[in-house]
Amino acid sequence: MNTPKDITTLLGERILVLDGAMGTMIQRYDLSEADFRGERFKSHPRNLKGNNDLLSLTRPDIIREIHESYLEAGADIIETNTFNSTSISQSDYGTESLVREMNVASARIALEAAEKFTLLTPEKPRFVAGSMGPTNKTTSLSPDVNDPGFRAVSFDVMKAAYREQAEGLLEGGADLLLVETIFDTLNAKAALMGIEEALSEAGRKIPVMVSGTITDASGRTLSGQTLEAFIHSLDHAEILSIGLNCSLGAGELRPYLEELAGKTHRFVSVHPNAGLPNQFGEYEETPEQMSVHIKDFLDEGFVNIVGGCCGTTPGHIRKIASVAAGSRVRNLPEKRRGLKLSGLEPLTAYEGSNFINIGERCNVAGSKKFARLIREKNYEEALEIARRQVEDGAQILDINMDDAMLDAEREMVTFLNLLLSEPEIARVPLMIDSSNFRVIEAGLKCIQGKAIVNSISLKEGEEQFLEQARIIRSYG
Repeated sequence: MNTPKDITTLLGERILVLDGAMGTMIQRYDLSEADFRGERFKSHPRNLKGNNDLLSLTRPDIIREIHESYLEAGADIIETNTFNSTSISQSDYGTESLVREMNVASARIALEAAEKFTLLTPEKPRFVAGSMGPTNKTTSLSPDVNDPGFRAVSFDVMKAAYREQAEGLLEGGADLLLVETIFDTLNAKAALMGIEEALSEAGRKIPVMVSGTITDASGRTLSGQTLEAFIHSLDHAEILSIGLNCSLGAGELRPYLEELAGKTHRFVSVHPNAGLPNQFGEYEETPEQMSVHIKDFLDEGFVNIVGGCCGTTPGHIRKIASVAAGSRVRNLPEKRRGLKLSGLEPLTAYEGSNFINIGERCNVAGSKKFARLIREKNYEEALEIARRQVEDGAQILDINMDDAMLDAEREMVTFLNLLLSEPEIARVPLMIDSSNFRVIEAGLKCIQGKAIVNSISLKEGEEQFLEQARIIRSYG
């Protein structure tokens, strides 16, 4: 419907308004199990109530009505009803086989609504953002406190799930893609790689937005990263905007939004909850109350795109659109050049900064003790070597498993997964050190932060060197 140039140009001219919560509006219809099933899924073996994304197939009339209510309220961008439309999330309902169809159908419903309103006021084009939620699994953390090295899902499986979703959204006609509510940056990296593959296969290029979630007053994501570390981790990605949504209300998000606006060269988005939930899980912040915070964001020049998340309604979006209409545009700052790395915390090198200490004792080629501990699979003591280096001032940890007596790829993954479960160690960036590119790539699939690779070589030719460099960059 629209082109990347359309929305980028508009963002230079005015504040754009994103829609509000889909789930909140669906709850108002008080739907039954039968509504979710429809005739088609009448005999499905599992309960389907609560699978909101399925309603795009069984009750498209409701989804269309919700989209139109947000467009009528003033939204420039509406999100597809696909927050959980990945095979990973749909596995809870046994509906993984429907993922492609759900994404295509949801995008087409939203597209029809957007086109209807664009035709009414062509000077105000509407856009469809394909909503891509975080899934219900994390690639960075173990769900089992007794087995910190375990991962419930691999990077490759996560990437494939997001690619499948992106392919469906593209087929359905989405104008842009929104990877949102990111609580694990490694999930987001997998999503962005899956999207990149889908776009490459389709021979298309459309804008991509990303939006993280700060879980509490610690100012960190659920997977432990600070906001600046999160920004560094995704600095490589070709994205339209970076933003924050969910978990907190607008008032609670303010300090993090201010930090984000001051540390990124990209467009900034925000779609907060309608305050914090009460003891019954309900959101009570009124449109008037929320719009006061949004006006503050706009007056301070923090954002380019504003909308709502949990608990927000067309009433909230109407007030937000009214406030946004008279607000000045946030101009993009210049990108600050320099080395930007991250573990759970950021590391930035700049002109005049001191030298950087790299701990090199987690290297089987350089430490006999570490090599022995890895061969003996004594990972607890091996982690102590890493911990002591960080305590002694190492700002980066070099990890090397290249030894003829070891399965370097397996040991790299095992050790990294354990190390990354230790916050006091994982706070610093890592250096993946190997002469084997398979080992390097296996290591990068474990790391949510921005790492260093040591190293790749031109000895096998420039073409292979450039291809390996491209792959490394895609991991951030």
